[in-house]
Amino acid sequence: MASPTVKPVLRTDYQRSVADYWNREKDPVNIKLGEVDGLYHHHYGLGQYDPAVLEAPAEVRDKAIIAEMHRLETAQAEVLLDAFGTVPAGGHLMDGGSGRGGTSFMANARFGVQVDGVSISEQQVAFANEQARERGVADQVRFHFKNMLDTGFETGSFTGIWTNETTMYVDLQQLYGEFARLIAPGGRYVCITGCYNDLTGGRSRAVSQIDQHYICNIHPRSAYFKALADNGFVPISVIDLTPDTIPYWELRAKSSVATGIEDPFLTAYKEGSFHYLLIAADRI
Repeated sequence: MASPTVKPVLRTDYQRSVADYWNREKDPVNIKLGEVDGLYHHHYGLGQYDPAVLEAPAEVRDKAIIAEMHRLETAQAEVLLDAFGTVPAGGHLMDGGSGRGGTSFMANARFGVQVDGVSISEQQVAFANEQARERGVADQVRFHFKNMLDTGFETGSFTGIWTNETTMYVDLQQLYGEFARLIAPGGRYVCITGCYNDLTGGRSRAVSQIDQHYICNIHPRSAYFKALADNGFVPISVIDLTPDTIPYWELRAKSSVATGIEDPFLTAYKEGSFHYLLIAADRI
């Protein structure tokens, strides 16, 4: 009897290029912020920053700015987790595009449930699993080299799934088809993402610059709601976080870890061509 065919994790040239990008990535804007308290995130921040950090003495100013940026990105993860409400004892969560694991560890600490993260970056998976061992939670938080479009996890095995700034790398219909398979009826999906404003008539120049910088493909806002509805998800909360993320970008532009993409983000947000949304949707 022939053994079943094992599908490769990376199935297209584009997926291989994205994986290569994140395998090689050692951007200080991710590493230095994570070194503040050991929570390594790969997303942006929310909330007003403390202007006092900009007035700190020169020898400690940049350290203060980085710590404040990290506070804002951790606050963003808290907002995402808030959208789950309560997770029942024995629940099971998945982080789709888990990066170096920061939000997965926060979810485990908050809800006390098993969390599985998936990423197509083998380097990030290895880093996050080492973090889990160092934190003593490797039996509860695990990271896998898997494609979130086809994870291989058991049908209906998750109470909830989140994606945090990762959906711009995948086809939304394929993604939500897989998530509909994975989430048990009544479970919840939470997404924070940047999306372009359909009313502007397509990608603005600033949005195109963001795409090019991160080799991603930012979706129009309407594509999220169509793909969710097509795959049996009902949005219960939609929050425009755009005004709340602008301060993070203004502070980042003044930091030593600025990458040059700050101006396109600020331009896109302020001109209204780009939105930063939280969507919480229940699986019916």
